[in-house]
Amino acid sequence: MKYVWIGLGWLFVILGVVGIVLPLLPTTPFLLAAAVCFSRGSQQMHHWLVNHPTLGPPIVNWQTNRTITRKVKVVALLSMSGLFGISVLMGINDAILLLQGVVLIIVGVFLWRQKEPQTQTESEELS
Repeated sequence: MKYVWIGLGWLFVILGVVGIVLPLLPTTPFLLAAAVCFSRGSQQMHHWLVNHPTLGPPIVNWQTNRTITRKVKVVALLSMSGLFGISVLMGINDAILLLQGVVLIIVGVFLWRQKEPQTQTESEELS
């Protein structure tokens, strides 16, 4: 089972990295899923992912504080809007568009309502 978790972890890492360059593919959810898979399959790979300079910060923000940066929120919302726009242009069935729109709105509201990490200035003001 260990190798299944590791394989799934790498699949999610690859999807997350592809999501960095493809605006319609979300990065952070795939990286979070990869972290969960690696934590069950290989502590060494989990440690590598969480401490990676580019891939690690969104995972750490979510795992430690349940926070999402404003940049990640904006990119996710723009990606979801782009996905919906493409669906409209493709002439997808109205019922499917309605379902897709409802799901994207729910996810968008969930994302936007999540706390954002405090900036250095904000932390100094609170001290």
